[in-house]
Amino acid sequence: MKICVTHATQLDFINKLYTPIKNSELYKNHEIFFPHDEVSKNINTKEIIKQCDLVLAEVSIPSVGQGIELGWADFVEKPILCIYQKGSSYSSALKFITNNFLEYENETDMVSKIQNFINGIN
Repeated sequence: MKICVTHATQLDFINKLYTPIKNSELYKNHEIFFPHDEVSKNINTKEIIKQCDLVLAEVSIPSVGQGIELGWADFVEKPILCIYQKGSSYSSALKFITNNFLEYENETDMVSKIQNFINGIN
């Protein structure tokens, strides 16, 4: 499965999102695009979204740029999974583009819940 990850740039995405996913079975079993990874610089995220099977959106911190990306995903009818850390509040507008929301406690819980969601759609 091809997965495109989106997130706010204010998030500590390297330590809180990229590293836990890269150290998991998710990364071994799926093709995952991280938009702010060194190898992804200057790649058009809009094109990646068109080619992916799932958009994984870390929405703990609202972000205009991420909102644009999620609008693109919704427009091309890609499934969107929104994940958020317990205690954070995400934008209520997200309910208009997806019904898939997962709250997580920590990075281990996050990876486990993402894997369970993917297993449920495969």
